[in-house]
Amino acid sequence: MTEGIVNFEDWTKLDLRVGQIIEIEDIEGADKLYKMIINIGSEKKTVCAGLKQYYSKEDLQDKKVILFVNLAPRRMRGIESQGMILAAVSEDESEVRLLQPDEDIAVGSRVM
Repeated sequence: MTEGIVNFEDWTKLDLRVGQIIEIEDIEGADKLYKMIINIGSEKKTVCAGLKQYYSKEDLQDKKVILFVNLAPRRMRGIESQGMILAAVSEDESEVRLLQPDEDIAVGSRVM
């Protein structure tokens, strides 16, 4: 297999869903991280994301995002992060833009 190439079988393992940010909190001592609760329809996921320098809490509240829901949990600042919000990031990381559906669609919808 060529380095960096993903087999279709590997792609099918990813569970990407439309989620809606329903709660946002600062994390004590974290300059970049927010703790968010994201509704994916069938459940709610706690996610830590380094978005503070790009988005205010008000900008994120109720926003629909694309969430990688079956990523192995990871502890960040003592909080179990249960997924990853997908975003486009400029090469120098000066710009970050959340990936979102281009029109309204139900929370929990699969991304294919």
